[in-house]
Amino acid sequence: MFESAELHHSISKSQYAQELPLLREKLLELQFELQQRKHLCVLIVIAGVDGAGKGETINLLNAWMDPRTIETSAFTPAQGQEKAMPPFWRYWQALPERGRIGIFFDSWYSDAIEDRARGRLDDAAYDARIQSIINFENMLRQESVLILKYWFHLSKSEQKERLEKLAASSRSSWRVTEQDWYRHRHYREYRSAAEHVLRLTSTGDNPWLIIDGSQENYRNLSVGQHLRDNLSRAIEQAHPQRRVQAPALLAAVDQRNLLNSLKLNQRLSKSHYKVALEEWQGHLNQLLREPAFQKEHALAVVFEGNDAAGKGGSIRRITQALDARHFRVVPIAAPTPEEAGHPYLWRFWRHLPYRGRVTIFDRSWYGRVLVERIEKFCSTADWMRAYDEINQFEHQLAESRILVVKFWLAISKEEQARRFEERERTGFKRFKITAEDWRNRERWEDYVVAVNDMVDRTSTQTAPWILIEANNKYFARIKILRSLCEHIEAALDRHLRQKKAGKA
Repeated sequence: MFESAELHHSISKSQYAQELPLLREKLLELQFELQQRKHLCVLIVIAGVDGAGKGETINLLNAWMDPRTIETSAFTPAQGQEKAMPPFWRYWQALPERGRIGIFFDSWYSDAIEDRARGRLDDAAYDARIQSIINFENMLRQESVLILKYWFHLSKSEQKERLEKLAASSRSSWRVTEQDWYRHRHYREYRSAAEHVLRLTSTGDNPWLIIDGSQENYRNLSVGQHLRDNLSRAIEQAHPQRRVQAPALLAAVDQRNLLNSLKLNQRLSKSHYKVALEEWQGHLNQLLREPAFQKEHALAVVFEGNDAAGKGGSIRRITQALDARHFRVVPIAAPTPEEAGHPYLWRFWRHLPYRGRVTIFDRSWYGRVLVERIEKFCSTADWMRAYDEINQFEHQLAESRILVVKFWLAISKEEQARRFEERERTGFKRFKITAEDWRNRERWEDYVVAVNDMVDRTSTQTAPWILIEANNKYFARIKILRSLCEHIEAALDRHLRQKKAGKA
């Protein structure tokens, strides 16, 4: 795989001087057009052998182009809270919005190669990590992110010569670390790990460009011309998302589904509710104060449901039981311009809870397969692939011990009309009802189909949906608190069993 990069490529000074001005001019022109159109995000991934010119290339790109629309992020081994979060969390935080260029100095590839070369991953675990990278990059590609991956290569002898030259100068010796020499001594292991991951992740949509890093002029022109050509092609092909008509939303042949099978009119008296509320709020508070939860777990609670189904009231009954320092409620509305400029999951990655913390999402990432699907705010292909992307997202959370508990609050169409009318009559509730709410009722049956599809496709063992019969608010609130406690208890018990078995 690296044979062509070990041919000692070279570009003369005269050729370099002749080609560079036009190249820089074109890159600036493309950068400006990218910023104006805002249809595309460009992510440049820089990786490779130590001493092969990675840092110099990043500095050069910032010098050649306008650095005000370039976001450069350097990643070192995860520390502190980063280690407790899902592996891709920190890369989501650094992802630039459409119209901008991001440069990642080391990335998810560096983590994987390091773990494999040091023996922390066996073959199966390494291939599983690589597959997660492929899934991640495919998702970004579908969300209008152009990924350009550059691997800078040196042979072992060339690397040694380069490191020794840097170390010999007082002006550059600081750039050579013990880590660099360690990787040089274990060059074979790192090369093997790199070759395997590059082979599997150099796909048709996201290929690698392997560059001979031994000669500066050749290296610079190779990156610059490749960036120019691919940026030009991508800008020419990019266009705003086209709204595609969704296919007909059909109910099951026998008209039976998860929602119409629920017995919505459950009963619970106010007196029994008050007793149960105090009991379950107290139990929830105790569970979240458990040392095992504080040190090893986090909690993400998702609320979805019909308009006026009682999501806000249910959330308040949960937060009343929590320490205000340890939770936050994230209301999800239409995306802001910044959020719309990123892949749709980006804004949810930003709000994930740390260990011992709770995040409650008042509506969530499921908007893509609900309102965006129904209102045709995204294409059919977008919401269809979203099911798999959501499942992968929640699986990553679970692997990092972020417990995901999802509630769908269901009420009847008649009960919704009654609550809407009550809100219009009550002064302090009038702000809760809008013309949009009444308009949404006209799509009731469409939402029934979309919700059933959502539950069928995303209710997994890792993150199952809990359907709440919510015509009676008292019953709904107690069922939510009880279910939440049961899920936390199950997670704590599961972790305790794993520790006893020596697997944690």
